[in-house]
Amino acid sequence: MFPQEVTDQLFDVIALMHKADQLVTAPVAFAFSDDSTEDELYAMLIQGNLAPAQEFPLTYSGKKDFLGHGYILIAKDNPKAIYIDFSKANNLDEVQ
Repeated sequence: MFPQEVTDQLFDVIALMHKADQLVTAPVAFAFSDDSTEDELYAMLIQGNLAPAQEFPLTYSGKKDFLGHGYILIAKDNPKAIYIDFSKANNLDEVQ
């Protein structure tokens, strides 16, 4: 559903924020703006009520048909693994 290039950058953001001690809660959520440019799209990292949401650009020039659906991705920290999955709030009937 999400291009590998996009998910790789999300993991990079998590790693950078972890290194800077900016992650204050787990799990965290990623929401995406419907707006984009030819070579950028915009995401927001949400940490519940514990920290202000942080918006950031992602460099991506491929197909952006995954935008505009209101998808929210959740990054979960499990022992020895961090993974990203869709929020249970998303209607995934159209995802194949």
